[in-house]
Amino acid sequence: MSLFYKRDLEQVDWAEMKSSLLADDFDNGRTPQQLHSSFANSYSTCIAYNVDRLIGTARTLSDGVCNAYVVDVWTLSEFRGKGIAKRMMELLLQELREQHVYLFTDDAVDFYRKIGFTERPVGMEIVIGEWLDSG
Repeated sequence: MSLFYKRDLEQVDWAEMKSSLLADDFDNGRTPQQLHSSFANSYSTCIAYNVDRLIGTARTLSDGVCNAYVVDVWTLSEFRGKGIAKRMMELLLQELREQHVYLFTDDAVDFYRKIGFTERPVGMEIVIGEWLDSG
């Protein structure tokens, strides 16, 4: 493997990201343009490549002072278990020192425990309007 972790968004192929997420059953319905907006409006991003193939994503939202949220952590199925998500998380968490970092997961609890996260019993949500409504 020839891994590369991209920290900027220059020349990211958003259509490739969309098709990779869709093919790997990790798509939540965002268009390539919405993916670009989501990543561009983030505090920090990390996109993993094997040579020139996009194989992983992770990003954080933060106020830059005390609260941060990790979202869109994904590794292409055939590359899972090789430390890619762990490395993306390490790179992102380095930028969040002294902040309370939160995330939601329902299928990767053990992975996040191994990198230092602890479970909390309560979470709440609300969607204002229609989910991913572009109008």
